Amino acid sequence: MKNGLRKLFAPLLKIFEHGQGDYAYKPMSRIILIVLALLFGGLTVGLIVISQKMALGWGTVIPVSVFSAVSLFCLIIGGLGNNRAVARVWGNR
Repeated sequence: MKNGLRKLFAPLLKIFEHGQGDYAYKPMSRIILIVLALLFGGLTVGLIVISQKMALGWGTVIPVSVFSAVSLFCLIIGGLGNNRAVARVWGNR
């Protein structure tokens, strides 16, 4: 299943996985990316629930889109990306 998902998200993963040379990877960086994905996913769900209860309507489209995009990005790179991709997200220092 992981290989199928890697093929699906290959255009995004190739951006962060390409390159030569050294990179500074720390295992905690992957965990932090996954935790960020869960936090932004929780923000997305919470905002959707609040907007429906308070009938906020179109005012929440941009925040929901941004939070869900950040959550999906962090989940893809943290869950499917190799060590180089994770290091490049954090600046590769």
